[in-house]
Amino acid sequence: MTFPWAISSSLAAIFLASLPLLAGPVTGKVELRDSREASVRKRLDYSGVVVSLTPAVPVKPVGKVHATMLQKNKMFSPHVLAVMLGTYVDFPNEDPIFHNAFSNYDGQPFDVALYPPGTSRSVLLSREGIVRVFCNIHSSMSAIIVVLPTPYFATTRKDGTFQIPNVPPGDYQLNVFHERATEATLHLLGRRITVEEAPLTLPLIVISEAGFLQMPHTNKYGQGYPPETDERGYKVTTK
Repeated sequence: MTFPWAISSSLAAIFLASLPLLAGPVTGKVELRDSREASVRKRLDYSGVVVSLTPAVPVKPVGKVHATMLQKNKMFSPHVLAVMLGTYVDFPNEDPIFHNAFSNYDGQPFDVALYPPGTSRSVLLSREGIVRVFCNIHSSMSAIIVVLPTPYFATTRKDGTFQIPNVPPGDYQLNVFHERATEATLHLLGRRITVEEAPLTLPLIVISEAGFLQMPHTNKYGQGYPPETDERGYKVTTK
């Protein structure tokens, strides 16, 4: 004899098993160590680290996606920008002076040429990698664009926490990028993980800045920068 409640339970189990596994957030925290930066040592600023999850099956971008790297107060903002492969990055100039964003180091080279205040230029990033961005006019301006083959990524907040939204269950390659860590250090942090269900909290990720050396850069012609001057023609000094 089969009881009605047993039949109902069996049907419910079959129904639940047929439902698609839902995506959810993957969270975690990054801690920086062995740093010479005052922002890290004194203010415990762990922002700007990119954490990404690349699925075993490639994901194609949907539609035309734009991201923004603003130029204002002779700075690129954000300093670290993570985007998916195939994204257009806009470089609006909100300074009262000309700018010339370019990259000829690593990643994908580009040069948007000199353009005036109140205008913008765009670059399609079609190559995976690290794009180091500079201004051909102002040597102090620099930024980094991390071009990823996945939509599942996040950049850490000041306290080092991050949240990657809408990650479906599956197998992923976890990668970390930090501009003041050596390639060897970052390589050791990479690993395979399995997301069985979300939300998922990852163990603490510790990144050492030991061994990192800041290298000077040249302008887009491979030459040194002339002394920078302000609007009155006086030489600008940097501390």
